[in-house]
Amino acid sequence: SFTVSAWAYLTDASANHVVLSAPGEYGSAFTLYYSSAYKKWVFNRTDRDKNDPVYIRSLAEAESPPLRVWTHLTGVFDTQNDADKSNDTIQLFINGRPQGNPVVLADVAPTYEPWTADRNLMIGRSKVAGTYGEYFLGRVDEIAVWQDARTPEQIREEDRLDKDGAPTNELVAHWDATISQGSQVVESPEDPDDLVSTTFPYRRGPMTLSGSGAALTGEDATALVLNGSSGYASATGPVVDETGSFTVSARVRLNKALLAVKPVGYRGLVAAQATPVGKESSWALWVEKPAEDTYQWKFGRTAVDRSGKVTDTALAAAQETVGEKEWDTWVDVTGVFDAGLPFTDGDGDQQLGVAELFIGQFAQQSPSDIGLEVPQQGGGALSAGRGSAVGATGHYLPGDLAKVRVWTGAMTPEQVASQIAQPST
Repeated sequence: SFTVSAWAYLTDASANHVVLSAPGEYGSAFTLYYSSAYKKWVFNRTDRDKNDPVYIRSLAEAESPPLRVWTHLTGVFDTQNDADKSNDTIQLFINGRPQGNPVVLADVAPTYEPWTADRNLMIGRSKVAGTYGEYFLGRVDEIAVWQDARTPEQIREEDRLDKDGAPTNELVAHWDATISQGSQVVESPEDPDDLVSTTFPYRRGPMTLSGSGAALTGEDATALVLNGSSGYASATGPVVDETGSFTVSARVRLNKALLAVKPVGYRGLVAAQATPVGKESSWALWVEKPAEDTYQWKFGRTAVDRSGKVTDTALAAAQETVGEKEWDTWVDVTGVFDAGLPFTDGDGDQQLGVAELFIGQFAQQSPSDIGLEVPQQGGGALSAGRGSAVGATGHYLPGDLAKVRVWTGAMTPEQVASQIAQPST
């Protein structure tokens, strides 16, 4: 038995691209890769080392994975701790989640014989019919190999990529209005003192302001000032694999006078990522007006089917309504989606994937339904100041934005306090 895993950042979907493989004389004993034919991540084994082997595949459940995002891939080969080849299995895991059931190799290929590759572990290419190819296009990181079949719990632990007892996170998008001008909110450089730096590895391009109702101005410092009726900014998303863990945060200052004239039930979207179909957001941060003179911060996730129909939601709400100290001042509002955190669904079954909300450095113990049972990947526009879904032109934010940031990985309260929240918020 063995397990292999890696973080992959794929930038092209037009051809097969291999993350890891183990070549023999003619072919590869296993391959962890993206398949352009299936449009899916795949973990496979071959029945024998020959030019025309039978490929036995464990396929991802979802096709067309997003490009230019970090995805954690794991392939498990399990001999069941015996010498009986008829019960050997393979299984692919994506972001800690098993993809389908384990595949019994002998059931797919009666000619299957366990064989050992002798050409070293390969990163970024495979071997087919005696020829190397299928080179990876993108980034690969944190490769790990075990001489056993890792359990689902151990795979989720590897997906967290703990360092000093805390899960790792990676800043993958950062739009900063405080250093912007004109009609675009530019990306912050890796070094804040180097405003022309191109060393930040995840260049997404700027957020473009709407034609009206949005301006980069401000009396105390430059900010994205939004009128609450037509102003917003948007860029092309997604920036993270949302079937895995991620963190999104915005530094926002609400305009109480503009919110006061909004009807009860109004939602002002701070930041949101559209779903590929329908009028919903895969994730969103917003302020809501549940009653007159009452306002509440919220973070939510929505899953939809192919037609755009909502199939599942997760909602984390602030414990208290917006207080006097939160008006006309900067507040860091942060949403965390932890894909490895368990919760119990309505049927009493354990599921994975929990939404959490932070106001400043303070975690909100939300009584709402915070678990998302159905994995959902966003697509299309990522917006600041309004809903980003196709056809959803309302939900404009009355207020100002200074920063919008997104990380791969679920931050802990300590990480939110140290990496996001300023002492004054």
